[in-house]
Amino acid sequence: MKAFVLILVLGSYLNFGVLGSKYSRTVNDPKKDTRDDAGVEFSIAKLNKVWEKAIRLQLAPVKQAELHSDLEIQEKDELHWKKLKAEGMDEEGEKEAKLRRNFNVILARYGLDGKKDTRNLESNFLKNHDNTDTNMFEDPRLDKLWSKAKTSGKFSEEELQNLNREFQHHKDKVQEYNIVMETVSRTEDVFKNEISPSEMEIKEHVLHEKHAELKEKLRSINQGFERLRKISHHGFDVDSEFKEPRVAELWDMAKERNFTDDELESFKEELMHFETKVEKHKHYQEQLELSHQKLKHVEALGYEEHMVRNKEKYTKLSEKTREMGYKMKKHMQDLTSRLARKALQHNEL
Repeated sequence: MKAFVLILVLGSYLNFGVLGSKYSRTVNDPKKDTRDDAGVEFSIAKLNKVWEKAIRLQLAPVKQAELHSDLEIQEKDELHWKKLKAEGMDEEGEKEAKLRRNFNVILARYGLDGKKDTRNLESNFLKNHDNTDTNMFEDPRLDKLWSKAKTSGKFSEEELQNLNREFQHHKDKVQEYNIVMETVSRTEDVFKNEISPSEMEIKEHVLHEKHAELKEKLRSINQGFERLRKISHHGFDVDSEFKEPRVAELWDMAKERNFTDDELESFKEELMHFETKVEKHKHYQEQLELSHQKLKHVEALGYEEHMVRNKEKYTKLSEKTREMGYKMKKHMQDLTSRLARKALQHNEL
């Protein structure tokens, strides 16, 4: 039996399957299946509360899958931090503060922070770009660009979907920047009021790192907006080395980093593999949305046999979409972290 399991795992690894991927949740979280059997989605109570709220508010299926992937990553990072803390590390609380920021970003991204009604997210996430909401991205500049792109006639239906994702991605980056900025402002106030002169030098170093992080995030936001502006006015670059906008953005960032030629070529090859993941994830999102629409149609007709069959298909697609989302987001996290570290190293020189 043990030999069979070993062969199965090795086979999956060689085929880059769910078990074998460096970024799969099975590799990163081997206890996940046990928790599922127990009927508990996450091992951390606050993450379960967020997930239960999302279900209660009936987030659209694709949004639910995205949220689940984000919560899985948050869970893994928090469990890793608890292990570090038990070993006496993170004495300054920097990793803990970053985890708290990431959690707040997730709440804001899915409208679960109590600042707005989440039920308006129930509409089709992938194809709702025809709505006339003038505050779709909560930024007048983005809303104006999006309106121009929709009515320009330069984009196919698929290109509009890709562009919509890129606008949402930019909105997420702005939300994350605002949360980090608020955190830094509060930290500065605490330092001014409570830190003794003997500790000031250490704390100033911490603040310097936070300001460097803010500066890099703002730079990324400005570059991203300029890229969206060009695309909205002129359409996608047919000569671009990458079709997926997020991958193209990472490549543009990489070319500006202090990589050697060999490092840049290696990073480019990794981006090609990453683009395949992004495209596969997008495919499963589309299939999940179609499956959900079909399930609702069958339920409305009341065909019991068809309902059971379509429900099983929908459940499998939902699980696969979460799995693909987890792997894609973990890989994205790794790529962006490496680019950020490279930028910080360059700034320190």
